[in-house]
Amino acid sequence: MRPWQWLTYIVFWSLFLTVIERHGLSGWSDFIIKFFSRVLQNSLTVIPALYLVDYLRPAFKNASIPSVSVRIVMLMMFSATVSMALVVLVMINLGLMAYDRQAFVINLLFNTVLTGGFTIVFLLYFLRNHRELNALKISFEYKLTAQNDLIKARTAPHFFFNTINTLVSLIESNPPRAAALLQHVSALFRASFSGAREISFEEEVALCEHYLAIESSRLADKLEVSWQLPDEDIMYDMVITALTLQSVLEKMLLNVVEMTTETIHIDIKVTWQQHRVAIQIEVELPKKTLIINHDLRQHMNFYIQTDRLRAHFGQSADIQSLVTSNQVTTIIDYPLQDVSL
Repeated sequence: MRPWQWLTYIVFWSLFLTVIERHGLSGWSDFIIKFFSRVLQNSLTVIPALYLVDYLRPAFKNASIPSVSVRIVMLMMFSATVSMALVVLVMINLGLMAYDRQAFVINLLFNTVLTGGFTIVFLLYFLRNHRELNALKISFEYKLTAQNDLIKARTAPHFFFNTINTLVSLIESNPPRAAALLQHVSALFRASFSGAREISFEEEVALCEHYLAIESSRLADKLEVSWQLPDEDIMYDMVITALTLQSVLEKMLLNVVEMTTETIHIDIKVTWQQHRVAIQIEVELPKKTLIINHDLRQHMNFYIQTDRLRAHFGQSADIQSLVTSNQVTTIIDYPLQDVSL
């Protein structure tokens, strides 16, 4: 919860307690004094207790939920007892309240029990929210896993059989090149079966180069790729979800390069400014071969890749593709905090 939300709860809690005790107050001045004393007392109860709970969070991780709940309730009750005693004693010394031992003890016990009750209510509310969020997280992780498996099921057979055919032809004609191709295949498949995870941008570029090297062996002179990358010291701090850029390039090859006999140019430009990474992939469409733009737009959707990206970098991450008569422009955009600034 945010600070203003806690402050709102403290104010209304203090007002509630003051209204309960209004019969013992002689006028509005006593009511206001009692209200502000309650606000001060509840602030001294809640704020130190929350900081202590946050400090003890590592110790609470290994404990059960009932055990942690009991400790938090006891901590809040103890904090309420100490804070009320301190505030009442200060008010008595300032002459704002008359000392009555019996009333003091009764109010102390009443306030402690009421604080325990409020704490239990809040804990039940937070536990319900925690269970709902945890269920959503598990569901989302399951969805991402299913989507990752779907990507493998769709692309792996097509890519695998094409690569096998290329290897078969190279083993007899060019064994060294076949050996190099096998190394590229090994690196790419090892990454693809590691699942959706966050990797350095340098690793992602290396995976893309493995993929492009494999496809270049099959596509011969039909593919030209140019990279515009940031400096090495900038790229060192950049991260991305594994195979995001590679899967975008794969769609470009499947839906553009393989559909023509012309040489296709792919320009990849990467920038990292104002805590956002923008990867622009421009693919030049063939001039002689007819590619129907309507069909191409249907294939240029990256919903699964976008979901995987948002799972790691937040909902502002996005992948958009624009198809014109001359080229396809795809932009991968996601937030990334630049710690060097």
